[in-house]
Amino acid sequence: MIAADLALALDPVILAERAGLAPDPWQRDVLRSTDRQTILLCSRQAGKSTVSAVLAVHEAVYRAASLVLVLSPSLRQSQELFRKVLDVYRSLDHPVPAFAETRLTLELDNGSRVISLPGKEATLRGFSGVSLLLVDEASRVPDELYQAVRPMLAVSGGRIVLLSTPFGQRGFFHHEWTEGGPAWQRVRVPATDVPRISTAWLAQERVQIPDLFFRSEYLCEFVSPVDSVFRHDDITAALDPTIVPLFGVPA
Repeated sequence: MIAADLALALDPVILAERAGLAPDPWQRDVLRSTDRQTILLCSRQAGKSTVSAVLAVHEAVYRAASLVLVLSPSLRQSQELFRKVLDVYRSLDHPVPAFAETRLTLELDNGSRVISLPGKEATLRGFSGVSLLLVDEASRVPDELYQAVRPMLAVSGGRIVLLSTPFGQRGFFHHEWTEGGPAWQRVRVPATDVPRISTAWLAQERVQIPDLFFRSEYLCEFVSPVDSVFRHDDITAALDPTIVPLFGVPA
């Protein structure tokens, strides 16, 4: 019994399997990763919410007094991801008893808390010492909100996971993916790599929805929004760092 519990504590993949899940290879890599910053650029139905829920439960159960925050753009989205957290927790037959369980909060007897919040800065300011921060639908979360939550990890050295499909070449999600540097673990999972999504379905979707949405939602491409006058790639290609500004460089 002790050996089995130790295995669960050391390997989140075993916890996922104990919860009745069969993680894909990329999910196994994410669950076992020690990176402190991770971006999950994933197709719809790829399993990014599921793997995030497993991370949340593993952190709360096996790291006493931990604080896990689940941030989503809206209350409905917060409830959906948190429901997955509760599903994983309950499927394990409550490995650590809970003394408080609501639609958005799970508090365990070991002092750990999992709290799901909608994307409003006013609801986030009071939290600190976060050990795991999950930002769901990150491409839809405002930049100012992202900047407001990052300091929560400053002292704790906690982990942050951004999970989303793309939403154009804009915002912090696109910036961190393209220009965030080597500090980020980047995981891209297009629908073509998801065994649960058939090629027949993708072929049908390619015909029935606009190309921009298909490439974004299924192929995980950061495509320019339809209302853009110029493409992002064209603007970037036009920039020349060797040209001196007309009025010189400010001192």
